[in-house]
Amino acid sequence: MLQSSYSTCVLVSEENKDAIITAKEKRGKYVVCFDPLDGSSNIDCLASIGTIFAIYRKTSEDEPSEKDALQPGRNIVAAGYALYGSATLVALSTGQGVDLFMLDPALGEFVLVEKDVKIKQKGKIYSLNEGYAKYFDAATTEYVQKKKFPEDGSAPYGARYVGSMVADVHRTLVYGGIFLYPANQKSPKGKLRLLYECNPVAFIIEQAGGLATTGTQPVLDVKPESIHQRVPLILGSPDDVKEYLTCVQKSQAGR
Repeated sequence: MLQSSYSTCVLVSEENKDAIITAKEKRGKYVVCFDPLDGSSNIDCLASIGTIFAIYRKTSEDEPSEKDALQPGRNIVAAGYALYGSATLVALSTGQGVDLFMLDPALGEFVLVEKDVKIKQKGKIYSLNEGYAKYFDAATTEYVQKKKFPEDGSAPYGARYVGSMVADVHRTLVYGGIFLYPANQKSPKGKLRLLYECNPVAFIIEQAGGLATTGTQPVLDVKPESIHQRVPLILGSPDDVKEYLTCVQKSQAGR
């Protein structure tokens, strides 16, 4: 469908090793990077899954190639995700805020249900796979400890983790808090893919007033070197992400 839309020239998919180049007679000016089915390991247990995408303009006059997709997230013209859960929802941004659309099965159309969504300044939920705690770096270990055993007398954060990134990110957008998939000993460069997983959700979260970082720089500032490049991802409410970054800076200063 994307190749037949007369809008695209390069497609990058999680399912394909190489970039897909649209036939010359059907080419348009846009590059689309997408994960067609995020959280597919959850299908058998009926947990929420989704689709993630980011759209860029082709910036060169050369023949379309994989290089056209190697743009930082700041160049995104539109991004979003579809969440297939108790209802089917699309979160979409064209760079002017985030809007939510719900599929109305009676109409067969997506209906705008919330306009210009904003994430909370600070949340009460942290989300990561604590099964990897053995491999966490010092900053992540310290941050999680603070959320579970706060030293200021405040209530501990709730822990929520679906294992489907779209579901975990959407909950973070709606309820506030923080989602973490940091680098660790097993995945020192991170595990999530930059172009079609991290960049789209980072764009959505930033457009909603949140922050998205690799731990060393904003996700959207990373210049891709390959189409399946992996990076760490930490995103969510501004105050929560800043607290995580404070732990990172403290850890680096202590080395």
